[in-house]
Amino acid sequence: MISVIKVIYGERLKNLREEKELTQKDIAKLLEIHSATYSQFERESSLIPIKRLNILANFFDVSLDYLFNFTNNPKYNHRKKELNLELSGTRLKEIRKENKVTQVKLASFFNTTQSNIVGYEKGKFIIATPYLYMFCKKYNISADYLLGKIDSPKYLK
Repeated sequence: MISVIKVIYGERLKNLREEKELTQKDIAKLLEIHSATYSQFERESSLIPIKRLNILANFFDVSLDYLFNFTNNPKYNHRKKELNLELSGTRLKEIRKENKVTQVKLASFFNTTQSNIVGYEKGKFIIATPYLYMFCKKYNISADYLLGKIDSPKYLK
């Protein structure tokens, strides 16, 4: 379990919600969760699962990179709304190999198991929020690109 990772999106979520004059309860209803759970997301005391974060990105018409504070540009042209697990796995594997990192080393970096890395790379399940955030920061790659929402690789500053 990762306890050191601080994924930053709370302030952006709060600002986007307030710009639309919505309450936390309104957003919680959209996500089909309790308002207390959504409140934890905005306070960053709980991590938003990627699928729910994607719902919010689509609702607010912004990129995941914007929500993660990887960029100040709110959206990319020609982006897709859906996450692509198979493409995400392929891209994760390609970037890992380009950087000469084994699955074992990546698993160690994430503090998880190699079998989880295999599952991500085969597109069996979506990469966990803190792992996505860590991977994107470490390799300066866009979360939207990694998850198949945009086609061109976007490298972070």
